[in-house]
Amino acid sequence: MTSFTEKGIAAAAAYFKGTVWVNMNVKPEEGYNINMGTVTFEPKSRTNWHTHKSGQILFVIEGIGYYQEKGKPIQLIQKGDVIKIPKNVEHWHGASHNSLMRHIALIPEFDKDKTEWLEVVSDVEYDGFKVPVYEVENNLTPAAIMNHEELWPNYVSKVKETDPELIEVFDNFAFDEVINHDAMETKTRVLLIMASTIGSQALIEYKMFVNAALNVGISPTAIKEVLYQAVPYVGISKVIDFINATNEIFIERNISLPLESQSTTTAETRMEKGLAKQKEIIGNRVEDMYKNAPKDLLHIQQYLSANCFGDYITRNGLDVKTREMVTLSFLIAMGGTESQIKGHIQGNANVGNDRQTIINLMTQLIPYVGYPRTLNAITCLNEVLPLKK
Repeated sequence: MTSFTEKGIAAAAAYFKGTVWVNMNVKPEEGYNINMGTVTFEPKSRTNWHTHKSGQILFVIEGIGYYQEKGKPIQLIQKGDVIKIPKNVEHWHGASHNSLMRHIALIPEFDKDKTEWLEVVSDVEYDGFKVPVYEVENNLTPAAIMNHEELWPNYVSKVKETDPELIEVFDNFAFDEVINHDAMETKTRVLLIMASTIGSQALIEYKMFVNAALNVGISPTAIKEVLYQAVPYVGISKVIDFINATNEIFIERNISLPLESQSTTTAETRMEKGLAKQKEIIGNRVEDMYKNAPKDLLHIQQYLSANCFGDYITRNGLDVKTREMVTLSFLIAMGGTESQIKGHIQGNANVGNDRQTIINLMTQLIPYVGYPRTLNAITCLNEVLPLKK
């Protein structure tokens, strides 16, 4: 019995650049027609270019690294990835700039294999993780790169060329430190940030996050439901440009319009169903809102029930817990809505989004809405759902 967790011995300098350790786990002379070993690459270390007549399979078990086939872009690889390298394809693999990487390398059909070692992977080739290469790229943490790539694969940012220092600070914060604060699911995080861009009237960033949403598998229906839900909170005059931008992106991606209807009410039922949904979210306070409303303003309460809740919140396409987080994202981004923020913090709690869930939401919005509006929202949170001692 042997262990694959030990580093093993130093790799042959003729075939590797940097500090690399090899632990041969299964050898052909042991009676298996494979060659399998654990290889540990310190940051910036890598193999030479090489080929395998029988191909090779890599199982990444720790860290973040790079893999490249000749003539193709460098790919980011991370723990959990399985890389199936075709026969006779020239390639290299190794650690990323800022992280070690360990993989188990397996060569099948060892009796037929021949490994041909080629030239060293130069620093220019290695630093070409991004095209075009810009100085700040290698100052980004592997997690920041990985999380950004998840949303926008192979996206080349002009801002990285003109304002590299800003990108270094922002990406390391937003795509590493903030994301790693909690375990919020990627789709939820993207949807809530997208909602906040509507509240902030940030059309350019909104379009980025619509594409990100589609890239991570959020349905066009869910995107449109966030957009429609913005109308009663933000106003159609501020939402119409976002509707047009969304439709343009959908058309570019061959998404047929209009989408299937998600309405669950009619002109006859919108008031009844809307009031029921309002009570589900807001609670018994709805009855007090009706009782305390002056006669000349009673119609506003009726509009809230029939229009805001009846026409929009009763729709399919998003569950009620997500809708309440979306609403809170609108309100935080808009600013000056503390009274409504308090109401919807309680609404979130009523539908099952606890204090920690709301803190996670606010944390993820910080890079996009700023500290003043986030801190105002936190004050509301502490008033409505104080930390239990």
